[in-house]
Amino acid sequence: MLLLAIDTSGKNGSLALVRVSERPKLTRGDNNQFTTLELVPLAGRMYSAQVIPSLQALTRQHLTKTDLDAFIVASGPGSFTGLRVGLSTVKALSEVLHKPIVAVSVLEAAARVTNVDTHVIVALDAGRKQVFLGDYKFTTGEHSESLVTSEEFFTAARNTTAVLFSPDAALREAAADHELNIQTLVSPQADVFARLGYEKLLAGKVSPADTLEANYIRASDAELFSLPKLLS
Repeated sequence: MLLLAIDTSGKNGSLALVRVSERPKLTRGDNNQFTTLELVPLAGRMYSAQVIPSLQALTRQHLTKTDLDAFIVASGPGSFTGLRVGLSTVKALSEVLHKPIVAVSVLEAAARVTNVDTHVIVALDAGRKQVFLGDYKFTTGEHSESLVTSEEFFTAARNTTAVLFSPDAALREAAADHELNIQTLVSPQADVFARLGYEKLLAGKVSPADTLEANYIRASDAELFSLPKLLS
């Protein structure tokens, strides 16, 4: 099986072509072999100009588009403009090639690469003194994603037994000023999204192109400014 994964959620993104092959089920655990055929970096603020040419170059080297079996896309939270580029690309490809789409949360992908298998909280700088939080309890399957203020995050961090991670240096430094230890996290790339997407694909968690939406968690500026003024 060939998977194409796209992440255009952050300041920098990537595109990955991953092959999944079944191993003989002779041992317990993961029986699938994941081979990253190509991992292409994408520069932030230039996604719309890079994604299609990068995809065309990738397929010329390895395969034709019709060889792809599924599309995996980072669904957010993240940049409004960046997410739209990735989502619109996989929607168009899915509609033309009639292949499934799997959406993967950026926070979930980040939580999974921590290698913590109990309770982990991932924090992403959301700007405007706000933080995206992904709270994952892998032992029970419970999880939540939310947008909080920086102060709310620092308060919650003092009162949790979870291991805390963030890829954002400024957020870690601010936490240190509050005497909190936030461990460094390297943001996952598209090959990580491909692996998580494959798990969801096997579980039947696909997203039809006509209903697929970004997981912004918060409203865009346009939506905020269009809200009726309740106070004059």
